[in-house]
Amino acid sequence: MPKSADAADPVRPAEAATKARPEPPVGEVPAGAPRLRHGAAAVLPALRETKGGLLVLALLVGSGAGLGAIGFRWLIETFTHVLSGHADYSAAGRVANAHVPWLGPWFVLLAPVAAGLVYGPLVQRFAKEARGHGVPEVMYAVARRGGRIAPQVAVVKSLASALCIGGGGSVGREGPIVQIGSALGSSLGGLVRVAEDRMRVLVACGAAGGIAATFNAPLAGVFFAMELILRDFTAESFGMVVLASVTSSVIGRAAFGDAPFLHPPAFQVTHLSEYLLFALLGVLAGAAGVGFTRVLYLVEDACDFAWRGPEWARPAVGGLLLGGLLLALPQMYGVGYPVLEDAIGGRYVIGFLLLLMLAKIAATSLTIGIGGSGGVFAPSLFMGAMLGAAYGAAAHHLLPGAAGPVGAYGLIGMGAVFAGAARAPITAVIIMFELTGEYSIILPLMTAIVLATGVSRALSRDTVYTLKLRRRGIDIDEQPGSAFLAGLTVDAVMEPVPTALDGAMPLARAAGALARSPHGVLPVTAADGTYLGTATARTAAETLADGDHDATTVATIAQLPRPVATGTDLSTALDALVTAEGAGLPVLDPGHDRLVGWITHQAVLGAMHTAARGTVPAAR
Repeated sequence: MPKSADAADPVRPAEAATKARPEPPVGEVPAGAPRLRHGAAAVLPALRETKGGLLVLALLVGSGAGLGAIGFRWLIETFTHVLSGHADYSAAGRVANAHVPWLGPWFVLLAPVAAGLVYGPLVQRFAKEARGHGVPEVMYAVARRGGRIAPQVAVVKSLASALCIGGGGSVGREGPIVQIGSALGSSLGGLVRVAEDRMRVLVACGAAGGIAATFNAPLAGVFFAMELILRDFTAESFGMVVLASVTSSVIGRAAFGDAPFLHPPAFQVTHLSEYLLFALLGVLAGAAGVGFTRVLYLVEDACDFAWRGPEWARPAVGGLLLGGLLLALPQMYGVGYPVLEDAIGGRYVIGFLLLLMLAKIAATSLTIGIGGSGGVFAPSLFMGAMLGAAYGAAAHHLLPGAAGPVGAYGLIGMGAVFAGAARAPITAVIIMFELTGEYSIILPLMTAIVLATGVSRALSRDTVYTLKLRRRGIDIDEQPGSAFLAGLTVDAVMEPVPTALDGAMPLARAAGALARSPHGVLPVTAADGTYLGTATARTAAETLADGDHDATTVATIAQLPRPVATGTDLSTALDALVTAEGAGLPVLDPGHDRLVGWITHQAVLGAMHTAARGTVPAAR
């Protein structure tokens, strides 16, 4: 049968589509043709990889942290007014809630319960890391998780902490705003898909921005982030954190004003003997900071032991205990800054000041122990103000002509107790200066803070932040993987020594052996076998490319890496391997002059894998 014209000259579908497609106008890229990256496809790599991109991200994180601080402050004020009927109930005294006047002052028994019924399930369901004071979780994320923080933490932490503080929780707002800002930085970094080192910087930018906007303290925000969160003072990271802090502070000042947070009395040191008083206050404050840390976790352990119900109900049930404390001392309601200012102003007697300090330790510990959400920075300032003011009043009674104003001792106590609890002396000095705007206290402040830090270090290994992590078995100062290597030495994993190069051998002759070496490095010895160092293929290639081949010997390019001797623990050997050029290191005898073995990254990795499976490699 004869075929139709169409059948006689079949056209493939792809060819038909091509023929049917009209020619594009001049200058237009045909559909399906490769296109140059533009729009988001071009912007994201630039943000991800360039220094200018990191600068833009730091600005965005700082802006977000500033706006987050404004929103968080608004939430606290709103929930405080709803649940207490006052802008700040700690300053109102034992009065009724205007929304439920028939309850009288007894409403404080129910306010923490009502708040806990909301934020308890919220935290348990959406972000368990929002429980507690927040900063340790950020420190852990930076040290161990590459800066990754779940995006929902910012929202959940904002609501939970605002409800907790508004409902009478005796905690601060710095921990939550640090976690909120850090979560914003991590979320933006994850969206752009930046590398881990940049992700950590963005997390620190968020922490700095939160502190800067909340306390009108841009310098303190920077050093809080660098000293406690990032723990890294490289020029690039410092510059980005400063930029974020300044940006956030500008936004915060637009909303909250530019006035100092505290207004101290006029102060000057009239006699050098006063420094002895400041030094003793620093010693007492350091011990108080450590004592607060110990009580905080003892109460948390007690609450863990006593509670047997579902975690979501713990804040509400425990809120009854907190409410009873608030009924006895309403000054413990919320953050308590008005009470702090009254103490600085000398409006309380010594006995009541000491009572308020002890009550704050109990109230903050109980709030955290029952599953509340809030920071410990503001409570440490509160305790320091009470201790310092009581100390200053006592000094006035005992040495009326030598002691300065009570308020000055209160301010110095604030910084010193925080330094004793957090062991962050730089942050403590700067934040007290920025909170007061008073430079005259700087020398007494530095004296007390340095001594408080020293006492804290002598009394305790951990700070109020790191102890929470260590109780979980996490040491952020420990190098990752070193736990697997505990107890192992290089003797267990070292390999036979590769064929050494004679130091007198011409480099041109040795080049072939170096090129064939599996790790790009070989040991170099003298004629009598004395160890001279190591030679790497890279150094040999660079030297041969520049100089006289025949006159250069292997000994001239030999390097002496950090020595690894028999008996060296494996974690120390790994540090030496990381910093060495090449992928192998010689193992030396105790005198460091003879080769007895060879160690490589692969050998250490094999030991870690074996240790993780529960078996210890046998010595070779």
